[in-house]
Amino acid sequence: MAVFNMKGEGGEFVADGGAGKFFRGFKRIVLFFFLLIAFLIVNPFGTIGAGERGVQLRFSAVTGKILGEGLYFRIPIAERIVTMDIKIQKEVAEASAASKDLQTVHSNVAINFHIDPERLAGIYQEVGVDYKERIIDPAMQEGVKAITAKFTAEELITKREMVKDEVKALLRDKLQPRGIIVDEFNIVDFGFSASFNSAIEAKVTATQAKLKAEQDLARIQVEAQQEIAKAEGRAKAIQIETQAINSQGGASYVQLKAIEKWNGKLPDT
Repeated sequence: MAVFNMKGEGGEFVADGGAGKFFRGFKRIVLFFFLLIAFLIVNPFGTIGAGERGVQLRFSAVTGKILGEGLYFRIPIAERIVTMDIKIQKEVAEASAASKDLQTVHSNVAINFHIDPERLAGIYQEVGVDYKERIIDPAMQEGVKAITAKFTAEELITKREMVKDEVKALLRDKLQPRGIIVDEFNIVDFGFSASFNSAIEAKVTATQAKLKAEQDLARIQVEAQQEIAKAEGRAKAIQIETQAINSQGGASYVQLKAIEKWNGKLPDT
């Protein structure tokens, strides 16, 4: 119900009622929504996911504080949180190098690594979030080239495990001081020129042929030794039989044996 105030004759007529209260309430609602929108824009709260850490920046300067997983609060406008992944990550690269015998070698390699959580602030300050492109990839290229040059192309195949271990050790020495921990390194594949592949194939074929010839020769030698053993056995048997015949009187003994075998029939003339 409106309330009217009257001020004497010729006085001013003033209405102060429901309309005034409505406008005051409306102003409060508008102010509330304005403050809410401003709060959402500055957003002082945030979360850090599993396997991540947050680097705190204050007026774009690294404070050195590392935030763990979960909810965090920051001072709006003044502070910003940069999240970085500390889980094991994989990086794959292709590298071309020359072997010890000057063969061109194309390698596909892969590295598993993770960031040292205690070194995140330094990594972000010195390198930023592009540490793969700026540190890891160049180190992989350099490591593969340096170790490949120590082995011949054939040794890269026959001593693959040794090559892998040496590249891994070299990468650890290069990356660990920068806060990057090498968990594993693998050589996915080696690729050589067509001429070298043909030479390797020919060598393998010749080796297989040589091995077969050696096996055939060994078999022939064994068979010859067996035949010699048989002949020696027969000769020994004849010698023993001859000695037995001589000990029994020679020719008389032979005649006696012939009589024992005679069937009672005279041969036809």
